[in-house]
Amino acid sequence: MIKLNFERDVIIMALYNMKELLDDAQRKQYGIGYFNAVNMEMVRAYISAAEEAESPIIIGTAEALLDIASFDWIVPLMIDQAKNAKVPVAIHLDHTYHFDTLMQALRAGFGSIMYDGSRETHEQNTENSKRIVDIAHAMGASVECELGSVGGLSDETGGEDITEYTNPNEAKAFIEKTGADFLAVSIGTAHGVYESTPKLDLERLGMIRETVDVPLVLHGGSGLSDEDFQGTIANGITKINVFTDIISAAADALTKNSGVSYLEGLQLAEAAMKRETLRKMTVFGSVGRA
Repeated sequence: MIKLNFERDVIIMALYNMKELLDDAQRKQYGIGYFNAVNMEMVRAYISAAEEAESPIIIGTAEALLDIASFDWIVPLMIDQAKNAKVPVAIHLDHTYHFDTLMQALRAGFGSIMYDGSRETHEQNTENSKRIVDIAHAMGASVECELGSVGGLSDETGGEDITEYTNPNEAKAFIEKTGADFLAVSIGTAHGVYESTPKLDLERLGMIRETVDVPLVLHGGSGLSDEDFQGTIANGITKINVFTDIISAAADALTKNSGVSYLEGLQLAEAAMKRETLRKMTVFGSVGRA
C-alpha cells in the first residue's frame, strides 16, 4: 500500500506501481503526468522537477522510441533514478504493439505496460488485451489498454493512425472482459503537433467515467490549453501523457542559444525540460501530492 506524505529527507528504495499512484489521483481528483525519456538529461529533469514540486510522477519509454534508446541502458537508468527519488516514481511502458516487447518490459522490471490494440479489430483488441493482462497480473504488473484510437502515430508501413472516438457503451464490457487496470480514451486529442485548435468531447469523457471505475488516461496532451487539461481532469482523467511539449521546450532553448557549446546546450535543454515539467505538474494539480 502506497504511503504518499512521507518524510522529505528519507530516500525511498523501492519502485512504485502506476496503479498505486493513479488510484490515489482518482480518489482525490487530480492528474499525474507521464513523460517519455530517451536520455539521462530527460530522466534527471523529470525527477528533479517532481522532487521540487513534491509531486508523484510517471516516466518511461515507448516501442517507437527503442531505436533511439534501447532497453539495455535507458531502463536501468530510469529504474535506478526512480528507486533513489524522494517522491513516488513509477516506470511505465507506453504505446506497444508487439507481445515480445511487452514481455521484455515486464522482465526488465516495469511496474506497468500499455498494450495498444487500437490498430486491431475490436474483437482482436479485446482478446489480445485479456491475454496480456493475465500474464502481467501474474507477474505483479498492471496494464493500460486503449479503446478507440488517438490519431497521429504511424504504423510500421508509415501510415498514420486515424482518430476513432471511444464508444462509452463499449467501455464497461471491454474492462470487464479484459481486466485492464487503466483505460486510454479517445476524445479529440492527437499525438504530436496540432494543426488546429483541438475540440475535446468532455461529454463523452464524462459518460465513459460513469461507465467504468478504472483510472482513465489522456494521450496527446501536448498542445492542449490549461483549461483543456483541467476540464479533462474534472471529468475523470487521472493520467496525462506529455512528450512533444517537453522536447519542444528543449529545442526552443537550444535555438535561442545556438552559439553555446555542446555541454552548455545539454544543461540548457535539461533546465528547459524541467521548467516545462514543473508547469505541467502545476496545471495537473499534482504539486504537493507526494
